[in-house]
Amino acid sequence: MSSLPSHNPYNTPTLPNFTRYITGHDANGTAIVHSATESAFREYDSGSFRFNVPFTTSQFPAELSGDADLAAHESLIASGKLGLVSPSGTVCRVVDFAPSKSGTKGLMHRTQSLDYGIVLEGSIEMWLDSGEMNLLKKGDIAVQRGTMHEWRNPSEVEWTRMAFILQGTKPVVVGDKVLKEELGNQTEIGPSVSVSNL
Repeated sequence: MSSLPSHNPYNTPTLPNFTRYITGHDANGTAIVHSATESAFREYDSGSFRFNVPFTTSQFPAELSGDADLAAHESLIASGKLGLVSPSGTVCRVVDFAPSKSGTKGLMHRTQSLDYGIVLEGSIEMWLDSGEMNLLKKGDIAVQRGTMHEWRNPSEVEWTRMAFILQGTKPVVVGDKVLKEELGNQTEIGPSVSVSNL
């Protein structure tokens, strides 16, 4: 497991690496394991969280024939332009959240997507822009629908891991207000860009 830089104010992640298995088909159409790759995380915002993106799709429904989806995923990752969402497709992302320091807040943000967030290890606070907070424990699932929210790890010693599956959506419209992606200005994460704009 790669460790975070020494300047990181948080302790070194204690969560194990995982292996991503991608399946495919041989010339007869029989299922095979196409590849097995150990996870590699990238840290953001001074190590307060880190990402691994096992897979993305760039269109919906995805084109699997001829490994077109694999080529599209590799191209998108190599471009370095994947935001939180693949607007015309899906993103599978694993996020490790560092332990909190007293009073530490997360990043309040909204993505133009339907998100399934599953707590794999630890617990996490889900804060909404209304001020509402819910504590999610291991095994809990959040279904977020264009939601303005932030995540906070309530532990001062343990890391939290979540898996997210995001599907790009049309903007949410409430009354005459259009709720688009908002990432704030205090993050290294770039905006979500359509593959056609890469």
